[in-house]
Amino acid sequence: MRFAIIDIGTNTINLAIASISDKGNNYQMIYSGKEAARLGKGGINEGIMLEDAMERGIEAIGKHAKTIESFNVDHTVAIGTSVMRSVKNADIFAQKIKEKFGIDISIVSGDEEARLIFDGVKQVMPIGSERVLILDIGGGSCEFIIANKDGIIWEHSFELGMSRLLDKFHPSDPITSEEIKKIEAYLRSEMQLLYEALHNYPTQILVGTSGSFDTIATIIAAQKHPAMNIKLSTSYEIGVAPFTEIHRHLMQTTAEQRRAIPKMDKNRVDLVVVGSVFINFVIREMRIEQLYQCSYALKQGAVLQFIEKEIKNKKSE
Repeated sequence: MRFAIIDIGTNTINLAIASISDKGNNYQMIYSGKEAARLGKGGINEGIMLEDAMERGIEAIGKHAKTIESFNVDHTVAIGTSVMRSVKNADIFAQKIKEKFGIDISIVSGDEEARLIFDGVKQVMPIGSERVLILDIGGGSCEFIIANKDGIIWEHSFELGMSRLLDKFHPSDPITSEEIKKIEAYLRSEMQLLYEALHNYPTQILVGTSGSFDTIATIIAAQKHPAMNIKLSTSYEIGVAPFTEIHRHLMQTTAEQRRAIPKMDKNRVDLVVVGSVFINFVIREMRIEQLYQCSYALKQGAVLQFIEKEIKNKKSE
């Protein structure tokens, strides 16, 4: 069986296709792709998806639909995340997708999104008895999860995605120290639940997924391990010191200079600045000592949940 998952994010619409074994107990990823759509651009903080954003989303999903058809997929699931949760006209966008491609969008809550992310991360990260803090950075929201080998201990979705921060603060190019202070003050005021959670369940290990983490890990890997193809890795140890080094550099660069950085994702030239500010803030405030990037997140978690559901259905037959 071939299963496709479309992850409709605020900035990027991702597609993953998995080939599930006949027994239904394991799978292999056979395709992974993404299309920049910037669904939240210009309207997410006002709770609306602009018309041009909808058009970009339709175009992106149209490309994915053609890929899905070429792979002869048996079952497709589309998941809407923060942008779909927070805009008033999400139903209009969903209806357009249904009419054009026959694809239904299932909008998940922040807690459901966090559980999907954890189900993705746990497949490839050796999480033991020691607690870890998982952070998925999105365009509309950021999911924090405290977990160990026994499962999720605490989770919360904050509406602090990078598109929201970019639209709210409109930082200069390059960003100024005063602008960084304003962003950090806002984060501090909005993240009190995380401070309380880490007081109760402390950890110095941060595992980052998606968005800015993928971009920063790719840049650092190209500098530190030029022979390595990070796309073939499911996880990468970034390290606090290497991150701090690239963070300082990003804070001093213009968009033009960032585009010239080897392995920079050209669609994240502006977002990576606020993303790096966010990561640096978490590392400093939460006293993180170990930093990892994980390429498995929501998409892979959705595949795992689908498999578990299929196994459960077969047992009940």
